[in-house]
Amino acid sequence: MHQWLIFIQMKYYIIAGEASGDLHASNLMKNLKIKDKQAQFRIWGGDLMQAQGGELVKHYRDLAFMGFTEVIANLPVILRNISFCKKDIVDYNPDVLILVDYPGFNLRIAKFAFAKNIRVFYYISPQVWAWKKSRVKKIRKFVERMYVILPFEKKFYEKYNVDVDFVGHPLLDFIENEKRLLSSPNDFREKHNLDKRLIIAVLPGSRKQEIAKMLPVMLTAANRFTNYQFVVAGAPSISSEFYNEIAGKVDFKIIFNATHDLLHNAYAGIITSGTATLETALLEVPQVVCYKGSNISFQIARRIVDIKYISLVNLIMDKQVITELIQTEMNPKNIEAELEKLTNFSHRMLVLNNYKMLRQKLGGAGASARTAELMVQRLDVQTNRTA
Repeated sequence: MHQWLIFIQMKYYIIAGEASGDLHASNLMKNLKIKDKQAQFRIWGGDLMQAQGGELVKHYRDLAFMGFTEVIANLPVILRNISFCKKDIVDYNPDVLILVDYPGFNLRIAKFAFAKNIRVFYYISPQVWAWKKSRVKKIRKFVERMYVILPFEKKFYEKYNVDVDFVGHPLLDFIENEKRLLSSPNDFREKHNLDKRLIIAVLPGSRKQEIAKMLPVMLTAANRFTNYQFVVAGAPSISSEFYNEIAGKVDFKIIFNATHDLLHNAYAGIITSGTATLETALLEVPQVVCYKGSNISFQIARRIVDIKYISLVNLIMDKQVITELIQTEMNPKNIEAELEKLTNFSHRMLVLNNYKMLRQKLGGAGASARTAELMVQRLDVQTNRTA
């Protein structure tokens, strides 16, 4: 009897519909290639995934439709993309379909793949724990294994009898790798023509509508905290003229394409709710989290969103580590009061100590490598045959 080690050439079909998905999926591909040296990839994603050797079918720029009205207006395009994706999967006949977040599209594809007896893995869960919990039923039925990046997601899915692995947050890897490229304080100030005052980073979001609501209120504190300089992280698609127009007569600077560098050199931050709150925490910047939308949208959200906090930092820690100012609470008086606290040494130390515990809860660096290893083990890329 002889035992042979046979290497099977595995075909991976990966779908990521947004820029963040492209980043995290590309790191996953990089690690899959280490574990499975004969891996082949066909992808819906972006430049980063393509750079890892993926055969690009559709770029995420052609897939990203935000908001109810935009989705309705582009419904024929979306439906054509879904039909094309289904046909392309059948033609490629992958060993596994790996879905990355992007639930509106990906859950439809999961159902189709399941019906075709194609294995389905899901990396980076949709936020079903916050809203649309009914999607859990689809996930349980059509997805073989979930690979989640937030610690509370594991308990959530286990409650619904979904097979799940907690792998840690890939942002830890990205930020650790990026830190060596970030500027020193002197270089940062010189590069962006800043003075020697401590920096308050202001992140007002990426869309014009939210920036128009958030930024004027965020910057009112600049008139009082004149011993600090307020620096706004500009969204690439929005002009500096727009920021200057809505901000009014306030002393502030704008920088573009350097958000992590800004946070790395900031003393404190005024941050719009979203992934940016977690990035700010991982870059060890004490912050106040803000959000203000239309009253109608807020009232609807209150009724359909089932979470205690709006920031990922507080959600992961399951307590209020950073202050959240929402709707009417987001006003100049409250922002000034929070900035006062963030410049207090003892309060800063409390926040920074909680950030350390946050890192531990996130599982440490290596999320992409852990996910790749678990996936390859499950796929049994190396199979032993006895002859």
